[in-house]
Amino acid sequence: MTTSILIGRILGAHGIRGAVKLKSFAANPADIATYKPLTAGDGRVFQIVHLKPARDEFIADLKEVRDRNAAEALKGTDLFIARDHLPPPPSGEVYLADLVGKPVATADRTLGTVTGIQNYGAGDLLELDSGELVPVAFITTTDAVITVDLPEGYLDAADESQRGQNGRP
Repeated sequence: MTTSILIGRILGAHGIRGAVKLKSFAANPADIATYKPLTAGDGRVFQIVHLKPARDEFIADLKEVRDRNAAEALKGTDLFIARDHLPPPPSGEVYLADLVGKPVATADRTLGTVTGIQNYGAGDLLELDSGELVPVAFITTTDAVITVDLPEGYLDAADESQRGQNGRP
């Protein structure tokens, strides 16, 4: 089974000729035009034929989209690339998707296993099966076990705030 990596999202239509506003999640955002094939979650395949920057996003012409109505229908469509189509990461770097399924630990305890990656606007977070969210910035190693160096008391406050009125988690 090939892992799919979220590489972009169609934000909406642009103009009347079928162009779309596109948000790229690639390390170099313009590289989204070089990744092929781009697929939607439902299996549709898209090809970028022209891409131009526009503020924090791009305006893209997609081969399969010919008018504004078709472009509007794509609003919110996530675009994926097969993990094996990406180049190896540079030395000392990892693809966050490669961390999913790995255990996470501090120097003195195991925190859980990575079930996903979240980003609510302030940075990438490892989502653990224990329910914890750990900022990627705290990662020190990504070997067989991901090691994190958390500030003292980082998870203690979360443990207390997650307890219900009756003292149970």
